[in-house]
Amino acid sequence: MIVIHWRFLIVLVSILLTDGAQQLWAQSPPLHKREEALPEIIKTADNISSVRSLLIQQHGKLICEEYFDGRDPKRAFNIKSASKSIISLLVGIALEEKLIPSIDETLGNYFPEYFKTTSNPKKENITIRQMLSMQTGLETTSFYNYGAWVISDDWIEFQLNQPFVEEIGGKMVYSTGTSHLLSVIIARASGMSTRQFANQYLFKPLDIRIGGWDKDPNGYYMGGNNLAMKPSDMLKIGQMILNGGTYNGQHIISSDWLAASFSTYTRSNFNPYNYGYMWWNKKAGDYTLYFAWGFGGQYIFIIPQLDAVVVLTSSLASATQRRSYKKPVFNLIETYIIPLLDNMPENDY
Repeated sequence: MIVIHWRFLIVLVSILLTDGAQQLWAQSPPLHKREEALPEIIKTADNISSVRSLLIQQHGKLICEEYFDGRDPKRAFNIKSASKSIISLLVGIALEEKLIPSIDETLGNYFPEYFKTTSNPKKENITIRQMLSMQTGLETTSFYNYGAWVISDDWIEFQLNQPFVEEIGGKMVYSTGTSHLLSVIIARASGMSTRQFANQYLFKPLDIRIGGWDKDPNGYYMGGNNLAMKPSDMLKIGQMILNGGTYNGQHIISSDWLAASFSTYTRSNFNPYNYGYMWWNKKAGDYTLYFAWGFGGQYIFIIPQLDAVVVLTSSLASATQRRSYKKPVFNLIETYIIPLLDNMPENDY
């Protein structure tokens, strides 16, 4: 039986069963229909044209692992901006290892060479905390500005050169350049590349072998995009988090950091989602979904109340900023997967 760390769980889950939750229990499929529910879930996922994999795990036991359109389960997928949630985990580990003293450390602490030639006390005082919650106030280097950023000769300088469009600590300004600065901070604080750091402290303990991971022109691994992982390894990340920061009995990351990461500090300007330290969250009926999310439909969903992790990956071939996959994906989660999990006691496995 998987034990969820109580300090993590108490922040995420209310133990009171609301009237709405009781109604949801009453609406759950009866026992004899459970065997019909999983094939329907798989069929519904397959009908979402972009979906390439669906994995569902509850109480630490795999109950669904499906791949679509001939996708190889051993192949690593580009998880796109779900990489930002990995960066958040790495920041938490660096804090616990005392490589980063505090998330109130500033840009000035880690980029003195920039501020030596470009004096800007306001920018210099932006904190790691504000980067994690995308509240730096600096213009985005995602969306319409992404192309200019990635073809620039110096991703660090390009990001730091951005003007303020919001107040520091104010509205969310989602930016891959911001998360990239966190990757550079991890590398500079640890004295190793972000990939080496991640392998040592996160991936190797979970028996994860990642695929490709882009670098910037200065050799820093991209913070927040273009990291490739197998769906089964994404599932391990979710299960480790659900366990409160442990995996196979080994401590990986502080449960306090996970609780802080899953708290809400701001909200997207474009989606009905809340944002923590590079983890999204939204309500699904009486449940809360916490999730890593990447362009095109790359997801790690964590549902603490149901002791469940759901991984879904998608093709990038026809992905656009319209994100038309979102509605069917969340319908799959809320209409099909949650009712199944809600009505499956642990002893049914």
